[in-house]
Amino acid sequence: MRCTSRSAAAAVITVISLCLSACSGLQLPFDPDSTETQFNINTYASSVDVKPFAADICVCEDDLNELTLEIDEAAAGGLFDATAHETVYAKNVHEKLNPASLTKVMTAYIALKYGHLEDTLTASPNVLITESGAQLLGIKEGDKMTLEQALYALMLYSANDAGVLIAEYISGSVDGFASVMNEEAKKIGATNTHFTNPHGLTDEEHYTTAYDLYLMFNAAMSFDEFRKIINTTEFKSTYKDREGNPKNIEISTTNAYLKGDVRTPDGVNVIGGKTGTTKAAKSCLILLSNGSNDHTYISVILGSEDHESLYRNMTTLLTDIK
Repeated sequence: MRCTSRSAAAAVITVISLCLSACSGLQLPFDPDSTETQFNINTYASSVDVKPFAADICVCEDDLNELTLEIDEAAAGGLFDATAHETVYAKNVHEKLNPASLTKVMTAYIALKYGHLEDTLTASPNVLITESGAQLLGIKEGDKMTLEQALYALMLYSANDAGVLIAEYISGSVDGFASVMNEEAKKIGATNTHFTNPHGLTDEEHYTTAYDLYLMFNAAMSFDEFRKIINTTEFKSTYKDREGNPKNIEISTTNAYLKGDVRTPDGVNVIGGKTGTTKAAKSCLILLSNGSNDHTYISVILGSEDHESLYRNMTTLLTDIK
């Protein structure tokens, strides 16, 4: 046990006193210059509401497989009780994988945190994405739409050109926005993540984990608009081209549970989420659901072989929601 001299202890207490007083505006219940030899710091600490960093999140160091069900067809997956802040199931949740369009959860989070829904965004030439198979709304240079419209296109339809539009609105460039994404990821504890773009199109340096995606989704849920968007099945609106002519948006969700194409387990209500598919990432899905116990759950599947196995794996996870 290390011993501390009275003078050293007084110095430490003085520092604590200054920090706590500055942060809380409260007076300490002891005098750091007192000649008394005992200071009941623990008593003071218990009287101040000091919230641990992980108080409102699920913590998962390793795989957790106490369920009788398995998701053998997925590279990684997790089920997190967002109400009780408990991890229910975890498989390879810290393995770095390509997330495909689940990336857009982080893009939406940053847009809602730093942007304004009514702001008008003007498309640059960079919205032109030529990668084969990329999901596009068809935004052209000079087109104008609100951030709210762009977010629906991003999350509901998974439009990659909307991701570029949002990135340049927030940061001026895709590279600048990627830097913000990585900074914000670290702030919420997503330390196994590195993003290079706002949409999730394949890049070797673009990766995250199932657990980090849970953290991002959990953070995004603090915005009512995020919950509203992911729960939407159809969205219709009108924006303007560079000449001011109207262009219609008529899009539907890519979520098979919301569309009614896949049945949810009894007692489970799927609120919404985000799908993602690329050749490198395979099929991915993150969901927000309610159980019959009134708890809210976030579930993640990464790296399923195809659409069918993705929803089979996710339904397996959802079956354990009580």
